[in-house]
Amino acid sequence: MFQKLVAIEPVSLIPSAEQKLHLFAEEVILYRDIPGDDNEIAARIGNADAVLVSYTSQLGKSALEQCPNVKYIGMCCSLYSPESANVDIRYANSRGITVTGIRDYGDEGVVEYVISELVRCLHGFDQEPWDGMAREITGLKAGIVGLGKSGGMIADTLHFFGAEISYFARSEKEDAKAKGYYFMPLNDLLSESEVVCCCLNRNTVLLHGPQFKKLGNNKILFNTGLSPAWDETPFLQWLEGDNLCYCDTVGALGGEHLLNHPNVRCMQVATGRTRQAFDRLSEKVLRNLSDYTGINI
Repeated sequence: MFQKLVAIEPVSLIPSAEQKLHLFAEEVILYRDIPGDDNEIAARIGNADAVLVSYTSQLGKSALEQCPNVKYIGMCCSLYSPESANVDIRYANSRGITVTGIRDYGDEGVVEYVISELVRCLHGFDQEPWDGMAREITGLKAGIVGLGKSGGMIADTLHFFGAEISYFARSEKEDAKAKGYYFMPLNDLLSESEVVCCCLNRNTVLLHGPQFKKLGNNKILFNTGLSPAWDETPFLQWLEGDNLCYCDTVGALGGEHLLNHPNVRCMQVATGRTRQAFDRLSEKVLRNLSDYTGINI
């Protein structure tokens, strides 16, 4: 059992899960706003031995080195790799601090967002139809960049509606091959696809100048990651063509300065943050705490 558990910012646990945190620590403190800087993060952690953090703050060495009692950090957000994490996992591990994270809790909402916006675009709901005449997803050439959990779900849903699926990933996937999806080099996928969905980890940039040249004109680009999948300069040049870019959040787009561009469609809403996602998130965060402490709930 922990002596003191601190959530340094809102971590999106449902009320019943917040109550269960008291099973794991003698004292529990939940902050309801986002800390301003490393010093404020360190002050909030104080002498705590357990910390919870969401995706909205960076918990790095500067703050952690001021908090010698920390032995557990629970990321209440996606953890795919140390490079894409908002916690300095390597420094934490060098201190003997255990860092846990969760995965696959908000993908369903993201899939619904992609399908919803694509249907509206192709059919021309409250806008001109993309091709000048309403069309279906049937026969659409769709390219998925990053065939992880969310990318795979988007591919499967588009395939269900009749799209032809190509994908780029670190390696060819046998289950995708069995479904009839085509594994392609990135540049080939970009040039041959009508719609491209980037489903990459945070801070993963694969679209540079040469890639946007291959992508070409009259294309639709979705980014469902937490950060841009592109370099901004060639992205802006590409936007000047007859193209559209869809992002759910400003973070995925790259900044508020891009919101008013006529070829950008940004909801400014994290579409994976649904009622069901919060239930799944809460269950997984509690499970990580239970596995670490050995306390059954």
